[in-house]
Amino acid sequence: MKLKKAPVYLDGNDGNIHILRNSHGIPEITASTVSDLMRGLGWVHANDRQIQTLLTRILLQGRAAELLKADEGLIEIDTYMRRMNFLPDPQEQLARLEPGTRMAMDAYVSGFNHWMEDNGPVFEFELMGYSHPEPYALVDCLRLGKVFGFLSLADIQANMEKFLVEMIQNGVPEEKLKELFPYLTDPIDTDLMGKITLSPPLVPAALKWFNRLPRFNASNNWAVAGRLTRSGFPILCNDPHLEVNRLPNVWQEVVLRLPGNTMMGVSIPGVPGLIIGRNNRLAWSATYAYMDMLDYRIERCRKGKYYRKDGWKPFRLREEEIKVKSKPSLRIKIHENENGLLEGDPHTEGHYLVLGWSGASGCGASAFDTLIQIMDAADVPTAMTLFRRVEAVAMNWVFADTQGNIGYQMSGRHFKRVEKISGLLPIAGWDDQLDPQGFNDPDDLPNVFNPPEGIIATANQDLNYLGRSNPINLCMGPYRADRIVALLETGSDLDVAYMKDMHYDLYSLQAERLMEVIGPLLPDTKNGRILKAWDLRYDAESTGAMLFESVYRAVIDVVFGDHGFGRDVVDHIFSETSLFNDYYANFDRILEKQSSAWFDVETREKLLKQGIDAGLGVEPDSYGRTRSISLAHLLFGGRLPKFLGFDYGPLTLPGCRATISQGQIFKNVGRLTTFSPTYRFITDLATDEIHTNLAGGPSDRRFSRWYTSDLKNWYEGNYKVLR
Repeated sequence: MKLKKAPVYLDGNDGNIHILRNSHGIPEITASTVSDLMRGLGWVHANDRQIQTLLTRILLQGRAAELLKADEGLIEIDTYMRRMNFLPDPQEQLARLEPGTRMAMDAYVSGFNHWMEDNGPVFEFELMGYSHPEPYALVDCLRLGKVFGFLSLADIQANMEKFLVEMIQNGVPEEKLKELFPYLTDPIDTDLMGKITLSPPLVPAALKWFNRLPRFNASNNWAVAGRLTRSGFPILCNDPHLEVNRLPNVWQEVVLRLPGNTMMGVSIPGVPGLIIGRNNRLAWSATYAYMDMLDYRIERCRKGKYYRKDGWKPFRLREEEIKVKSKPSLRIKIHENENGLLEGDPHTEGHYLVLGWSGASGCGASAFDTLIQIMDAADVPTAMTLFRRVEAVAMNWVFADTQGNIGYQMSGRHFKRVEKISGLLPIAGWDDQLDPQGFNDPDDLPNVFNPPEGIIATANQDLNYLGRSNPINLCMGPYRADRIVALLETGSDLDVAYMKDMHYDLYSLQAERLMEVIGPLLPDTKNGRILKAWDLRYDAESTGAMLFESVYRAVIDVVFGDHGFGRDVVDHIFSETSLFNDYYANFDRILEKQSSAWFDVETREKLLKQGIDAGLGVEPDSYGRTRSISLAHLLFGGRLPKFLGFDYGPLTLPGCRATISQGQIFKNVGRLTTFSPTYRFITDLATDEIHTNLAGGPSDRRFSRWYTSDLKNWYEGNYKVLR
């Protein structure tokens, strides 16, 4: 039995479960209890998103080379996952689940497995020889819930901290580094930093699989109090920015109906509940918080041991077997100590990093308690309390309710560091005076309830000022958040239509601020005049946007390449990492200063003119000509003839790093990827509606009519209405 046109009826523990597709192809599930509702959701995820769910499980288990194919990239990603051991304490976390949560999760995996028992694996897996998937299990849910909170950390925070070590090793002066990284308060021991041997990053073949996993990197959400809206009730908006050049979308939309309560929003296939959504009385939304949940320690190693003042200590040794399809297995050895996971070989004498993650153990269950209980939460204070206790996933949650309240709460758990230790630099593992003092108090995390201005907006900016702890030391710039607030403050009688226009806004405050510096230096040439007349909007037809990007990159090359890291390093940052795409505002702050340590040889004006001349020395073209992407199938992307329709495109992606509708296209270890709105969500609490669109469709099955059914709406700015 599969979900097609006719409704499906399942037997639940408390009555029938009714599942049907609405006119948009979105599954609507009706049941009498939460556990039966989750049974239906598990069944729907197996029906519509089996490829996504099981591929994610295979990758997170570290069994892809065993179950899919003997591929170099899969062997490396398996090795990475086994080393990380994301769920070291599954029985402890299962025991910590509240009874109602455990019942709902048991029902979810039962529903998923019910579908699999009736129908078996989809043909895409059969083609790869994966014909007998193991039953889905509670630990698969728990592991996905934790990894969702880690992958962005690994890609941005950890890589930037390692890059900072490389800059020190390459002789970039301390004055320049502390100006570039304002939260870097640590005294820099250049001798010690110079001794560190850094582990190599994942190879491109592994990274292409790594990027198939769900990761938050950027997003917007905002709430407006009823006194500022036409309806007199709060409005809540969200647009999570993840990799958009993929099919299916990370999210699946669902409608969940209980007696007296309806929930609508998006789920992540593989786990129960709604990540973003609303019920009859409350709406919730999420962005990535940029909390630093990582600490690197330096360990001096030799002969398999690490140094302490009272002698050399042995690492804990863990061995893992990596099975490889039709080939001999590989065995790997993993070394750990009280500070975390060693990134190096302790038998080769040297100084290596040990990675500590504040979410590594002792947490995970609370996220699922929250996902289940939020469905019946009635107001913002309750929601803030629920999300405050989520430890393994660092997010900015913004809420609104029918009583007129709006609120914000950060979730996550970070190390409580000693004074003058920022967390940006690795510290000596043998110096116990530098050890963190446990974890932060959740009550100290940034939060706000009913602010007097009636507006809350988060867009991955620095929000430390809203709390008593300082969880953020690296984040995105304030441009998107500032633009959101400015539009809300200048609008009148705010309504859903106004919010839709905001979702697609292409005006760049970054460009506005930098043009105040660059504009007066532009030459009176054809390209100079085009750029000077630019309206600061990143639409596809804009020539000014294309020229600004050319000048901006050339200025970065001159200031930070020629007078800092070297152009080869700047090229590496742009072509092989996502570092600049996340932390570009750190560089902008330098460019906006009249004087800086980065202008030690030439004046800012001379350096900017060099960049301007180089950047304008191009043939002008429309911005959209440089903005082409295709949406690639999770398994077969780029590997099958285009006419088969597994991939979709090309599409032109407007926007840039600093527009509300973010449109970042970049390469990460040579692989093209994106940050862009994957889902748009608007709800006015005066109504029982949500207005949404999604870059894809409900199904991950290429030959389903629902494979890309919402993509046209997403691209053209149209919204469907769910009630």
